[in-house]
Amino acid sequence: MSLDPLRDQIPDYAKDIRLNLGSLVNETTLTDQQKYGAFLASALAGRNATVIKAIESEVAEKLSPEAKTAAKSAAAIMAMNNIYYRATHLMSAEDYQTLPAKLRMNIIGNPGVDKIDFELWSLAVSAVNGCGMCLDSHEKVVRKAGLAADQVQAALRIAAVVHAAAAVLDGEAALG
Repeated sequence: MSLDPLRDQIPDYAKDIRLNLGSLVNETTLTDQQKYGAFLASALAGRNATVIKAIESEVAEKLSPEAKTAAKSAAAIMAMNNIYYRATHLMSAEDYQTLPAKLRMNIIGNPGVDKIDFELWSLAVSAVNGCGMCLDSHEKVVRKAGLAADQVQAALRIAAVVHAAAAVLDGEAALG
């Protein structure tokens, strides 16, 4: 996987982001599906069109259609869940935490790919969106399923760097 066209758009002041993108595409602690799905889900969570298009292009031949859909679904469902669960966790009134969410989340139960991969992508998106409750929940699931701490860390590193690339490009666009 080569993200050179994306890396070339990142300015020199963010050279670390550029270098980290390069090293993360060579990450070996995750399966290819886990790695590329984390890149795609994180890009969608970062909401920068340039980053999304570049990463989608790079993973197009690396992920099956089902895995692409599942990574997109992880970004979508976590966009909803991260807001809801972060809010109920941050509110001081404890009764909100005991109420059922009453939100459809069927994709989590049947994501169309290995559930561990979907949970890992959901964890990456939760890192981008800053939901501690969701991070804890998805981390417990993937660790119980056998993923090691360094594998979870790899997904978090991907999420952090992809998000940083999106933030830098958003900032540059705002500067004109």
